[in-house]
Amino acid sequence: MKTTPDFKFEAAAPSPVCGVDEVGRGPWAGPVIAAAVILDPLHIPPGLNDSKKLTKARREVLFAEISATSIIALGTASVAEIDRINILQASLLAMHRAISALATPPRFALIDGNKIPRALPCEARAIVQGDSRSQSIAAASIIAKVTRDRLMCDLSATYPGYGWETNMGYGTKAHQSGLKDLGITPHHRRSFKPIHKMLCEEN
Repeated sequence: MKTTPDFKFEAAAPSPVCGVDEVGRGPWAGPVIAAAVILDPLHIPPGLNDSKKLTKARREVLFAEISATSIIALGTASVAEIDRINILQASLLAMHRAISALATPPRFALIDGNKIPRALPCEARAIVQGDSRSQSIAAASIIAKVTRDRLMCDLSATYPGYGWETNMGYGTKAHQSGLKDLGITPHHRRSFKPIHKMLCEEN
């Protein structure tokens, strides 16, 4: 059954409440980026949804609308941190950083997924498929997705040949061909199996 995000989770939580989501757990390259968003209940952009269900053009429009009406903060975990503590812990770290960076401290956080970062500055609830159920989490998914996509496009200009401007660091055929022809960059996750395998073969 298809669901559309609404505001019921936010309405049941102490205000202000933020929605939190991350982007970039699966790619072979680039950081993981999380966003925390406190929506203005009187100015919620229409059409909020899981960023993966929206076109790029629609995400860009909503990114601008969310940015103009909401309190937003970003959190990043670097490739070095991903390799050191693993991608799950790095994702939770990015979420923690995003929540902690909000200009208005939230009293409650709605977290996409089934895990809550440790030692948050507020109460929290994890919501499985939250980006399809909570408007605040959907907004966070859009902010995180557009931000990371722009970053990977910027990196592709410095490191052409891997297709990052279209695959965003995921292990597509173009990315695999780039690795074969050009080798591993500083932005590749060395703990990820395909990159780790290449490093072992080189040694």
